[in-house]
Amino acid sequence: MTDRLKLQDPRTQYPGPPFPEQPQPMPGLARKMDPVPDHGEESYRGSGKLEGRKALITGGDSGIGRAVAIAFAREGADVAISYLPDEEADARLVIALIEAAGRKAVSLPGDITDEAWCRELVDKAVAQLGGLDILAINAARQQYREAVEELSTADFDKTMKTNLYALHWIAQAAVPHLPPGASVITTASIQAYQPSPILLDYATTKAGIVAYTKALAKQLIEKGIRANAVAPGPFWTALQPSGGQPDEKVENFGKDSDFGRPGQPVELAPVYVLLASQEASFINGEVYGVTGGKGIA
Repeated sequence: MTDRLKLQDPRTQYPGPPFPEQPQPMPGLARKMDPVPDHGEESYRGSGKLEGRKALITGGDSGIGRAVAIAFAREGADVAISYLPDEEADARLVIALIEAAGRKAVSLPGDITDEAWCRELVDKAVAQLGGLDILAINAARQQYREAVEELSTADFDKTMKTNLYALHWIAQAAVPHLPPGASVITTASIQAYQPSPILLDYATTKAGIVAYTKALAKQLIEKGIRANAVAPGPFWTALQPSGGQPDEKVENFGKDSDFGRPGQPVELAPVYVLLASQEASFINGEVYGVTGGKGIA
């Protein structure tokens, strides 16, 4: 694979549309995508920025979560990942990559719409990692609906619980374990600022994540803990072909970015590394947009 850090035209650095038709059932598997996303499996190089740190990442089996898990491990952190049991095949690959980096890997399969499990997964991560000082809350549900009449209460409830309730439950359980210097990182979206009409519930939760993170940051800095959010634009992840977008939109996904392509998960990883590291010691309550030029204003 081409060295992603070598000087090159970012418009052609990764594949662009049109992409083949590739519908999948929820929650979707990265290994079934065409092209397979670059999470940094071969391309991410670490430099010790997180040496000795202990991280919990939700949604760590694929997409942004996988890229972050790989990057954190190669920067020197031990990593626990949570994911749905249906995503076990992808999660096993991530566990192997963390271990190949010489770091401890902890797998935590379960459903984060269950409050009891959210609290249990934090306890298990702390026990098996021997502490916790990075919390990356990333797991999300995205299912498009063409009209408000089609967005059922069950849909709305599941999206809220996955994207917002779980964020609260996990953060609430984790904070007592986080020492001064720790970092909380949430995953918002360009949808918080430029919502698509077919992603009504998803966009609502992402706006909520922005507000929640900014408010949490003001609380946690009193304990010496920083909290920030990352707001991605169109990224090539299993979320898209598994009901996150209509099939025809997946075919042209990312075409309207300034680059004419979607981002690859590995292109987000360095932002999470920065926010987790001590290099971000004066960054708090911020939202970092990585949107392919669309901005978050």
